[in-house]
Amino acid sequence: MRLLVCGGAGFIGSTFVRLRLLETGDEVTVLDKLTYAGREENFRDFAEHPSFRFLRGAIEDPVAVAEAIDAGSPEAIVNFAAETHVDRSIAEPDAFVSTHALGTYVLLEAARAHGLRYVQVSTDEVYGSIEVGTFTEDSPLRPSSPYSATKTGADLLVQSYFETYGLPTVICRGSNNYGPHQYPEKLIPLMILNALHGDPLPVYGDGMQVRNWIHCTDFARAIGHVLEHGVVGEVYNAGGPDEQANIEVVKRIVELSGAEASQIEYVTDRPGHDRRYSLSSERVRALGWAPRVRFTEGLKETVEWYRENGWWWEPIRSGDYREYYERQYGRSLG
Repeated sequence: MRLLVCGGAGFIGSTFVRLRLLETGDEVTVLDKLTYAGREENFRDFAEHPSFRFLRGAIEDPVAVAEAIDAGSPEAIVNFAAETHVDRSIAEPDAFVSTHALGTYVLLEAARAHGLRYVQVSTDEVYGSIEVGTFTEDSPLRPSSPYSATKTGADLLVQSYFETYGLPTVICRGSNNYGPHQYPEKLIPLMILNALHGDPLPVYGDGMQVRNWIHCTDFARAIGHVLEHGVVGEVYNAGGPDEQANIEVVKRIVELSGAEASQIEYVTDRPGHDRRYSLSSERVRALGWAPRVRFTEGLKETVEWYRENGWWWEPIRSGDYREYYERQYGRSLG
């Protein structure tokens, strides 16, 4: 299949591209504007692949999108392009509105003009928090942050293009992803790198926020499965096989990294922090997908990847990320 993958330089997007090139044999064109979290370093192992091309540009730019379509002649658009960090959405929500609302609109119009299948990559955060039980695709959408609210708006826009124009769209919502190449503002890579450097491990509130963890390769395969087998107009949840409280994740990272438990530091909780996410994946499992990586195994492998790949994260910890960290946590990295 010929694909246009938007946001393919990011964490999950580059994982998806890698699998589609190496396992499926697709021809992939990536469009990415290379924000702080979208990095060409994520292409290192497949940059010279004959079926891969990269174009730098924003999804909210119709000219850039048109050029990418002309270059790759795709049969489908898969949209990973997003601002993804809740903390940043609280401090600077304007970028989230631009990318998720305007960017999704531009891509949908392009897909409609060219008759392309369209896959929107979304998040469990559109459902809000759930104390017990699990969210299904029919659960009410109750976002609680500018990030999840703008992702919800994008999902609704996608569904409207199916209902109004008959555009062949599908939406795939994932639970909390982890794995190699994840930018270290997120919980797991943040804690791993701080642990390895002897820095404090800042845990929000009491650390008892529960997340449904899915390895990035499992979510990438779920998206590919939905692309190939999903019913147009449908939404598919892809949750991980294991739930874990944040503080338990941090304690396990301390053990795996050889850090000290005294490095754990409880900090003021962020506003509107959802307490628990949980996704039912029955609909996508019925298509033949199932997660392969259990959290215990995947977390151990992830810690080792960061330990062994300083070339990837050293430029981040020495750059603008340090300023972001100081603003967010009120202290400097060591």
